[in-house]
Amino acid sequence: MFLRCLLATAFLAAASLAQNAAPVPAGQPTPQPEAAKPSRFVVESGTKVPLSLINSISTRHSVEGDRVYLETAFPILANGRIVIPVGSWVAGTVTQIKRPGRVKGRGELYVRFDSLTLPNGVTRDFRARMGGMDGSAPGTLDRTEGKVTAEGNKSGDARTVGETAGVGTEAGGIIGAVASHPMMGVGIGAAAGAAAGLIGVLVTRGPDAILAKGTTIEMVLDRQIVFSESEVNFGNYQPPHAALAAPPDPQNSGKTGILPGHPW
Repeated sequence: MFLRCLLATAFLAAASLAQNAAPVPAGQPTPQPEAAKPSRFVVESGTKVPLSLINSISTRHSVEGDRVYLETAFPILANGRIVIPVGSWVAGTVTQIKRPGRVKGRGELYVRFDSLTLPNGVTRDFRARMGGMDGSAPGTLDRTEGKVTAEGNKSGDARTVGETAGVGTEAGGIIGAVASHPMMGVGIGAAAGAAAGLIGVLVTRGPDAILAKGTTIEMVLDRQIVFSESEVNFGNYQPPHAALAAPPDPQNSGKTGILPGHPW
């Protein structure tokens, strides 16, 4: 008797569920459950982040410990969503400076990136290095160490010696002509000019390593950065320097301008 009651209860429950279930029209696919949204957004280690320099640094004017300020020049995505927008701020530090030598040795500087601040104020501390540099920037970059090295100046040194030797030759020729020994004067003048040029090279330092304001460089992350859903909510944020076109001017048909109040 108890078993019959149990079976009847189960039958009635199944029938009730079948009646309450919404029928799927013929020919239409069965609805699938909505995919869960990711709760974490990860920017992986090794990600390259393009940056634009806000202040200039060089081996002539900078010292170890000076701060470097930059802003992101291209958006970074994770899970198909922008997590580091254009115009986010990056702060770094000049960790080492080497002035160029007077005879040999080129100028060198090292930059370390320390922190990232998103437009909504979310901040992450990390350590990263330079992994790329604008092709128009002077000098070379060691991608492994993140070291910027100034260009050499051998051609400039040779030009300096040659120019001073030429001036000495002309002066010696004139002096020698007055003394009735023009060839001797030419030889003495050339030697004196070359010696003066060499002294000038020895007392002058080579070119400095420079990263000018506006230079585009590449930051390489050495660890992953994780953001939550709420931390990558930027509202109606608009990146700086965006080309914001105004509606066509009725008095200047066919042309567009820049929105009022925007200097760019």
